[in-house]
Amino acid sequence: MKVAVVGSTGMVGQVMLKVLEERNFPITELIPVASEKSVGKKVKYKQEEFTIVSMKDAIAAKPEIAIFSAGGGTSLEFAPLFAEAGTTVIDNSSAWRMDPDKKLVVPEINADVLTKEDKIIANPNCSTIQLVMVLGPLNKKYDLKRVIVSTYQSVTGTGKAAVDQLNGEISGNDSVAKVYPYQIFKNALPHCDVFADDDYTKEEIKLMKEPKKILGDDTFNLTATAVRVPVQGGHSESVNIEFENEFDLDEVRKILSETPGVVVMDNVKNNEYPMPLYSEGKDEVFVGRIRRDLSQPKTLNLWIVADNLRKGAATNAVQIAEYLVANNLV
Repeated sequence: MKVAVVGSTGMVGQVMLKVLEERNFPITELIPVASEKSVGKKVKYKQEEFTIVSMKDAIAAKPEIAIFSAGGGTSLEFAPLFAEAGTTVIDNSSAWRMDPDKKLVVPEINADVLTKEDKIIANPNCSTIQLVMVLGPLNKKYDLKRVIVSTYQSVTGTGKAAVDQLNGEISGNDSVAKVYPYQIFKNALPHCDVFADDDYTKEEIKLMKEPKKILGDDTFNLTATAVRVPVQGGHSESVNIEFENEFDLDEVRKILSETPGVVVMDNVKNNEYPMPLYSEGKDEVFVGRIRRDLSQPKTLNLWIVADNLRKGAATNAVQIAEYLVANNLV
């Protein structure tokens, strides 16, 4: 099993290697790939050093699986070339997510849509993944009508330069390059990704479109506001869900606690609720503050937290690869 990790020197790429190692994915040959300036450098995997190769050499090696985390432009250019060589690509960028011919997959929710013919598989947006992990099982039971989500997203979602900016501002280092239009320390920016013509950000648009594709259901409405907060790891979401059918709170908790990959943390008497600090380094999606919306019927409020670099990116991609291997799809 040859596996290429494209973007292996980046923040998500490094976590990808860590997750592959932790989950003991059956790799016989690791092919780390990065930009031309990194070719020849080394990355570590299972206490061994591997030499970074060029995209051309990686395609020629014909790996069974290539996991991409190198930006949309790179994916659009090179994912089809890997696919033509017979490689199954799992892409972490937004390049292929809304392509009607490509599957958008969260394994616990819709892995059964995958076939051997799927040579480019899209990994959803980090905020989308943790959201659909909760929406999926609840939609099956109560039928979604409308979802309102507000996110509180960590700086790791922007990348290493954003982490450097936050840490620089905390330490009073004014020389650190700014990746946000304003300081992020002691601040909150209602501005994740760039603004589109309708004044929504691209992050908000992803959140509004991707869940419908993953759930195979466009009968419900979804709106989003995405906010960047001075947190180093872990995205949080405040979610208001209106259902077509009535629900029972104990049953909601039971459904979610029985959903693989979801952990219910909901004991307010003991101050137990999900927090990004708690989620960091973990693969589960944590949900709490589960309560009725007292302003209208059949409506639920809850709070969802997950590590955006792990379940929100690397772990979800590796889980897709695991499903492909387990079901002889590669």
